[in-house]
Amino acid sequence: MKRRIIMSMLAGATLVASTLLGAGPAHSAQAPAPSARTPAIAPAPSSQPADVPAEFGTDWHDPVTAAPPVTKPAGKSCEVTLAEARFRDFTPYKGTYSPPGGCGERWSKVVLRLDGKVKGRQYDRLGYVHVGGVEIFRTSTPQPSPDGIEWSVEKDVTRYSDTFRGGHDVEMLIGNVVDDTYTGVIDVRVTLTFYAGRQAAAPDRVLTLDGTSLTTPRNSERIVAEVYATGSGGGCEEYWYLTVPAAAPYSCQSDNGPYREVQIKVDGQLAGIAAPFPTVWTGGWSNPFLWYVVPGPRAFDIKPIEYDLTPFAGILNDGRPHRIEVSVVGVPEGQSGWSTPVNVLVWQDAKSAHVGGKLTTHKAGDLADSSTYTPGSEHRLDTEGGHRLTVAGHVDTSHGRVTTTVSRTLANTSTHRWTDGENVDALDAAWTDDETVTVDGRGGARTTRTERTYTMDGTTTLGAADRLRTVLTLGDRATVTESRGGRRTAWSRLDDTYTGDATYTANVPRDQRHAVGTTGERYRIHGSAGCYDRSLTTVQGVLTEERRGC
Repeated sequence: MKRRIIMSMLAGATLVASTLLGAGPAHSAQAPAPSARTPAIAPAPSSQPADVPAEFGTDWHDPVTAAPPVTKPAGKSCEVTLAEARFRDFTPYKGTYSPPGGCGERWSKVVLRLDGKVKGRQYDRLGYVHVGGVEIFRTSTPQPSPDGIEWSVEKDVTRYSDTFRGGHDVEMLIGNVVDDTYTGVIDVRVTLTFYAGRQAAAPDRVLTLDGTSLTTPRNSERIVAEVYATGSGGGCEEYWYLTVPAAAPYSCQSDNGPYREVQIKVDGQLAGIAAPFPTVWTGGWSNPFLWYVVPGPRAFDIKPIEYDLTPFAGILNDGRPHRIEVSVVGVPEGQSGWSTPVNVLVWQDAKSAHVGGKLTTHKAGDLADSSTYTPGSEHRLDTEGGHRLTVAGHVDTSHGRVTTTVSRTLANTSTHRWTDGENVDALDAAWTDDETVTVDGRGGARTTRTERTYTMDGTTTLGAADRLRTVLTLGDRATVTESRGGRRTAWSRLDDTYTGDATYTANVPRDQRHAVGTTGERYRIHGSAGCYDRSLTTVQGVLTEERRGC
């Protein structure tokens, strides 16, 4: 049996077109907000052995993650329902949004919440929420138990406050298939909660593209594009990190290999590069038993890639439309499988009608992308890739000239090993995405350095009696350092690690799979703003241990 036949759990779910602590799935119990003096908390009592079944049954714990909840201000709040729908097919929910009454037009925070439930049998599906054409949320879903599950996700969406101040059309879709086999109807409700109070810092405008065309306000002094890039919808781009060149005997092939890079261009000129996050959906690695309770990092809250386009503000501010294009390096020509919707966040100079400027530096290194295939009883593909880009430009604002320099360096290494028939299939991969943004104007230079590292180390084996076992570790890490005049002013370090080991009998009816599995997640973040540390462990779908503390 070829493992790839059952690996894709998002087939047919094609999408139609923050801060580190700003978003995360909601939890069954609210974890404490990060605090510099958060005391260690004794571990929650472990379940007795009798509470853990010998194998997965027809029900398990509702999905939960170790990530922190969104912190919420005290005081008055107003709730608006954005969408309420039962998704059975690919028909989007369409509605309207009006700003809330009673909480003013300026908010200290805006929080999106999705509450969902599903039961029966269903694959994981992808979804989005658009307000006035702006994509404010992208998500995937858990796979249900026959008895049914419920889950919730929260996200800080304060950055879209400009959109929320006016009435707009709403569109939501979680593409789904319901028939005699896949019986799960995905029932969701999405709300926005507005917290009255002093207005939080947020962009002045949130823009979308007209096709590939963008016209910015002429007084824009900071411009950031965000791209919700996902490889999805079935097919090999759903697990692009496992693809191989055409010369290698493997079920997923591409022109060169697994190196992927998400690029954004302004009028045909390279303006930003980024490593896509290797999201694993809740059917990934051929083994849904890995994800029934604890999903992989970011699976329920798909974060956008951000590109600081401020060096191009002098070009974009001429009042004319400009071409903005997003592409994914490494995708075979003509092949679909990636969705890359774009929002553009703009900060304006209220005291200027026109902010002029100039792009002063553009240095793009050669893109490295090399894969070496070694045949044998165990086939092997070694890949190395990377790219560098530095852009700089200035804008002449009412408060003086401001120069922005953005440098980004990407690197990817991976070793992919497999046997004939893919009964053993293993990957050990790492991606780094290091970015430095320096803003030099009145008050001296301010620098933000972000070092991102994503890791994936896993093996799937199909052994005797069709017992399929997957052992997998995923890592999502980031270090952020802010400095002014060469002195550090703030810092944070994130380490979100998932581990799983699950086995089941393949090619049999669901009730004969005799599945067992242990999964866990530890989410740690600490820095100048405080500390948060939470760990979860599950066995056969039972949450057996929860630890909190710093």
